[in-house]
Order: sequence, then structure tokens, then C-alpha cells
Amino acid sequence: MKKHILPLASAVLALAACTGVNSGSYFNEKASLASICTLESDTTIMLVRDYFPAIGTISSFKSDIAQVSSLSAGNDTLMILTSADSQHLGTLTITSEGESGSIILKKKEDISAGRPHITTVGASSDGKSFYVRSDSEGLYLALWQNSVIPATNLQKSGEREFKVTVPAAAAKMRRSFIRIIEVCANGVSGDILVPIEYGKVIVSTDKLDRHDRQAMVMYQILLDRFYNGNPANDWKINNPKEVLPKVDYWGGDIAGVTAKLRDGYLDRLGVNTLWISPITQNPMDAWGLNQDPYTKFSGYHGYWPYYLTKLDARFGSEEELREMLTTAHQHGDNVLLDYVANHAHIASPTLTEHPDWTTPDTTPDGRPNFELWDEFRLTTWFDKHIPTLDLEREDVNEPLTDSALVWMRNFDFDGFRHDACKHIPEVYWRKLTQKLLKEFPDRNLFQIGETYGSPELISIYVKNGMLDSQFDFNVTDRFTDAFIWNKSFDEFANTVATSHDTYGGHNVMGIMTGNHDRSRFISLASGDVSPLEDQKMAGWKREIGVKDTLAYKKLSLLHAMVTTVPGVPCIYTGDEWGQPGANDPDNRRWSQFEPKNKFEASVNEQLRKMIATRNSSMPLLYGDWMLLCCEGDFIAWLRNYMGDWVITAINKGNSPVKKTLELPLGLKTADGKSSVDIETAPLGYQIITK
Repeated sequence: MKKHILPLASAVLALAACTGVNSGSYFNEKASLASICTLESDTTIMLVRDYFPAIGTISSFKSDIAQVSSLSAGNDTLMILTSADSQHLGTLTITSEGESGSIILKKKEDISAGRPHITTVGASSDGKSFYVRSDSEGLYLALWQNSVIPATNLQKSGEREFKVTVPAAAAKMRRSFIRIIEVCANGVSGDILVPIEYGKVIVSTDKLDRHDRQAMVMYQILLDRFYNGNPANDWKINNPKEVLPKVDYWGGDIAGVTAKLRDGYLDRLGVNTLWISPITQNPMDAWGLNQDPYTKFSGYHGYWPYYLTKLDARFGSEEELREMLTTAHQHGDNVLLDYVANHAHIASPTLTEHPDWTTPDTTPDGRPNFELWDEFRLTTWFDKHIPTLDLEREDVNEPLTDSALVWMRNFDFDGFRHDACKHIPEVYWRKLTQKLLKEFPDRNLFQIGETYGSPELISIYVKNGMLDSQFDFNVTDRFTDAFIWNKSFDEFANTVATSHDTYGGHNVMGIMTGNHDRSRFISLASGDVSPLEDQKMAGWKREIGVKDTLAYKKLSLLHAMVTTVPGVPCIYTGDEWGQPGANDPDNRRWSQFEPKNKFEASVNEQLRKMIATRNSSMPLLYGDWMLLCCEGDFIAWLRNYMGDWVITAINKGNSPVKKTLELPLGLKTADGKSSVDIETAPLGYQIITK
């Protein structure tokens, strides 16, 4: 396929627009870094507030690579037109109330043939500038926050290398970012992201804290199964004929999280962001039905909201919740609240008062509209007792976004984990995010969502005006596939590349070890659970364990991947040991805090070392990802930041692998070599730092 790109020139920044850095600009000082807009066809409809959600009246707009016209009276909805001859990289500049900001426009490309690479290779001693190197001769687009950096701040410093001077306006901000992309004859590169503190390049993790999103390490807690910190609030349906003990309440609570914060368990693991399961009031009686074995279910998991704004007393009191949040913040941890917006319990006061607020329980062709996850994803019900809310309607989404705000208003949470995002219309996410920004402009609230599907579907919601992030199930799934189907790592490597092309090379997508809706990785990898069987049934019918101890080594390989690829690592409680389990509810056993055998002890020790390495490594937080080798059972990648690099090598085979890996872009080892000799044991890994 022929690529139409800019005519190459020797100028370092032929793409720099006349828009310069304005130290008083709204976009620089208030708006977060805009996500890149990928133009997937010749016509793209853009809602500007998806990129600048708190922007005022839009007075003008212009693009250096496309024709742009307005489709709305307030210029908020734009139509972007490109042709085969349009350049592949440029900007859309928006002016509002006398201030301007730019969104990067990038034409979608076929990346299977590779793409150019750029990376940072060092910073000046005063921290006011840094150097960028490329493997090709191209043109560069550089932005500070949302303003194009003028050409005077970029100077050619060597062959395929240039110096970037941090704009003076950055000295006024504690945290801002510079983003750089290159276009050349081979296409468009991935993006470089450089964090800045008061006008100086950050080169040490000492400058980072829990509010730096690339530095987050998440830990998922299912409250009822985590730790019982206050037996006084214990409660059960306690009717084994109706509800089997496995799906009744077990007693884990908010006070249990506080206890594990105070005894240092979470500190020792190294995580700094806790995702806790929903705490809204759930029904007191049993609902749903499993025929074999026969059982109904309690709402121990929290996903059947009954009162949308009331704390379930079975998890604790408001005082205990505030104490937990205060304790977490004292330990340097964020806390994200799992929030259910898609549905409410059918007997909830909300639906009793407004029974018409739900989507139809039948499809247009007369079928029951239950669990049609993809065909009718915006209307399908999860079950007969938890109908989907019709959030397309303003009279429904207006009060229900207000309900979500109550939790941020009354408690010092650091954001949301949102359930079932793809089943909720975009209008809900836009409205919720705009309300959060308006009411809490000084709080760094992070929103991460759950969507199973293609990158194209997932990315719909990952914009400044909707969600900051989603879980990238595809990366974890393709890595898992390599083990359970004995595949090469090719599909995994391609999926990582596609994710970076879709969400950006420095995204904060969640990279998971597992979660409460999936069989445990260790049980799949050990063969205790087959991907071809009914995995929920397996957990009911037999005892799932770890019959092949080699699965513990495979789990450590998963941990090595999760902690070293770009994104936010997310550890599901129990995966730090290798707790087994089929699909739910078998994957929701009591959390454990000590090893049960030497294999679990080894898994935990290795994971703690991996997280500690990540937490102290700028390359693993802001480094550019480059694949070094992918051959059968062996894969290796490098992440580089300012000339410091980390190599991760994983061998899932049964024989040792010896490789000499050439360092890209002129990078060197500490003793000046241009290659690294590496040996990985069978089912082994290496994480090598410069």
C-alpha cells in the first residue's frame, strides 16, 4: 500500500505550526494532555469536548492536514475530511475565549510492516532540555501540554538526533508533559512522553507520587473475600438450601482493608492504587438461580445496586470508610471505587418509582434481551433481576450521573473503576466526566473502565472527556493463549503493537493478571481448568488446585510481562501467590497473606522484586517500548528513557535460550557495548537494567 506522507526535508521541525506556547493558555495550565485522534477513514466526526471536556465557547478551528467543518452551532462537533494525498500527521488547533490548543491528528496505518522509532537519549545537566534520536530521517511534531512547541525550541544536534528545550512556561507548573511524534517515509512513529516538573525534565522516580498515572500499580480487592476487620458487621443469608455457602457473605469488609494497610502487607507488595469492589447497598435476600448445583446468590460481590448512594452496612460504616481512605493516603495509595452504572436491582426504590427507566426486556424481533453482550450491547439485561438502565435518555442519565457524584463528594476517593462500560452509551460517560471536572477541578480523579472487545470498541471510551483508561484484556489474553494453546508469542507481540497504535505508546491501560470474572491464570496454565469447558461449572463440580507446579513459573512469566510493558499493572488479589480457581465464584476465595508452600513463596518474592524494580525505574514508567526479538517460545523487548533502558526477556520453552540482542537507536550498555548477551532458563525470564 502506497503511503502519502510529507515531503522529507532536512529541517528538524517542518511540522511546527505558527501556534506557539502561550504561558497564560487555558490548554496549557488547566487541560490535561489531549489524547491523539486517529483518523480511521476519509471522514471523521469529532466531538471537541471529548478531548477538551471543560472548554468554553469554541470560536475557531483549523487543521494543517485536513479540511474541517462544523456540524453544530457551538462548533463542538466537527467533520474532518482527508484524502489519499493528505499528510499522515498534523494538528487540529482549537481556539476558545482567546486561547488556543492543539490535538494531534494521525491517519490510521497498517503497522504490520513496522514503523519508525524515536526515543529519548539523555537530558542536560540543568534539566531544561533533552535529546531525541530516531532510526530514520523525518519530520517531528512536538507539543508541550496542548501547544505546539515552536521550532526555536528544537535544534538539530547530530545525525537523526535533536535537542528539545523545555518551554519557559512549563516552569510555572508542577507537572506537565512534552509529547513528540515523527513522520517519515516509513510512516508515523509511536509517541514519546516526557514528564516535566517546574520546567525541568524528570529523570528520577523520586519526583513521582501516586498522582502520576504512569507510576500506578493497581491491586484489585473483592471486599467480602479480602479480610474481616470488624466481625461486628458480619451477616449471612444463612440458608444453605437456598444459597450455598460459596455464594453467601463471608465477612470481608472495609475495616479489613484498613488492617492490611496498617500491617504493611500492601506496602510490602509495592502496590499504590487499590481498586475496591462496589460498596453500594445490595439486596438482603437471594436472587438469580444456578440449576446445577441448585443455588441462588447473595449480593456479596456488590454488583446489584439497590440504593445507589447508600453504603452497605455489611461492608462497614461511613466512619470506617473515611478511616480507610485516610489510611490509604497516608501510605501513599490511591483508592478507586468500583461503580455500577449499567443496571440497578429490579426491586430497588429507583426502579420501583421509575419502572420505565429500563431498556426493553425483548429485542425488536421478539427474543428475550438477556446476555446479548455484543448484538444488543446497549440494551441487553445482565439477568432478569438486574435490568439495564436506559441511559440514552436525559431524564435517566441526568439523575444517575448525579448519583455517582455523591461518592466523590462525600468521600475522598481518587476515582472510579467503572463496570460494563461498553453496555453504557457515550452520553453517560461524557456527562459524568464533565460533572466531575466542574465540581472537583482540583482533584486528580482517575477513571478506568471495563470493556471486553476489539481495540476499536475499547478506544471509543478512552478520551479526556470520557474515561482515562480501560483494561486491555487483549494483551493479557494473547499472552495467556501462548501458554494454554502452546502458541508462539507472535500474536501477543502484534497485540501489544496494536494497543500502542490505538491508545498511544504511553497509555495507562490496565494490564491485568486476572480478575473476578475469569478463571485464574495459574489454573489454566496448569491444565486444572480447560479453556474448552464450562469454567464456572468446573469450579462447582471439582476441587481446582495446581496439579502441575511448573504453572507457578508460568505465573511469574505473566508477572514479568504485566510489570514491564507500558500501562498500569493490575494484580488481582491472590495472584501474588498463585491462588487457584475456576471461573466465578471459585475465583473468589478468601485472600491469603502468607504462602502455603515454597512455590507460592517464590512467586510472591519474585513479584515484589518486579514491582520494586518498576517503581524505581523511569524506563519502566515512561520508557519507549521496542520489540527486540520474537521467535517461537522466546520474546524480548526494551524500554528506554533518557538513555537508560530495561530489557525484559521471557522464555516459555522447555530449553534454555541464549541470545545476543542488538540495542536499537545507538543505545549502549554501561561499558559502551552495542549489544547484550542474555540467557533465559526454561520457563524463565530476565529483567536486565542498564
